[in-house]
Amino acid sequence: MSINTVTAIDNLVPVRHVLVSVSNKKGLDFLIPELIKIIDGIKIFSTGGTYKAIASLLPDGAASTLSQVSEYTGQPETQGGLVKTLDFKIYLGLLTETYNDSHRADLERTGALPIDMVIVNLYPFQQTVAQRDVTVESARGNIDIGGPCMIRASAKNFLRVAPVVDPVDYPLILDELRATGGKTTIETRAMLAKKAFDHTAEYDRAITEYLRNLKIDEIKGAYPDVR
Repeated sequence: MSINTVTAIDNLVPVRHVLVSVSNKKGLDFLIPELIKIIDGIKIFSTGGTYKAIASLLPDGAASTLSQVSEYTGQPETQGGLVKTLDFKIYLGLLTETYNDSHRADLERTGALPIDMVIVNLYPFQQTVAQRDVTVESARGNIDIGGPCMIRASAKNFLRVAPVVDPVDYPLILDELRATGGKTTIETRAMLAKKAFDHTAEYDRAITEYLRNLKIDEIKGAYPDVR
């Protein structure tokens, strides 16, 4: 297997396109208005409840700032939000490298945009399975798929993309954007990547532990129609 070998990167990367999809919406009311103030012409893509939360925070005249991911990809969300962000245009935007001619051609060919920042946190699996009366179906439904994929893709490409998984980091990120005229530094992107992979690793460990302790009789008993 051959891999791309990157030789040129930017220390400062302008943030123009941001993807936001969060279970924990704490701090959005602080983050989103400040991003709009700092970065002229910023474009935000979002999904479901996060989209509605952001829309409620937009000042008058800023409606063009926000788009549904489904509008961008041309693919509607599946029933129950099962598939929202698992789309080629999303991952092309996350994984493309700045100085790769083939990647730029792919962006042009598909009409995709390079995504510069991902603000994602995951379904509350740990909190769900900690409940005494949690059902197998409730636990299974809180296993996030799209979130970890976006986090991993953006963290892998920290050379260009800022992966944000913790609301605690919002003030630090905004301070840097103010100081740099709307750009992230390689130091911050690398720091955020470390936190991102730790976040997904902890999440996967919790799922593994739950499934390890789950008995087959519990699974069969949770579903009245086992065929």
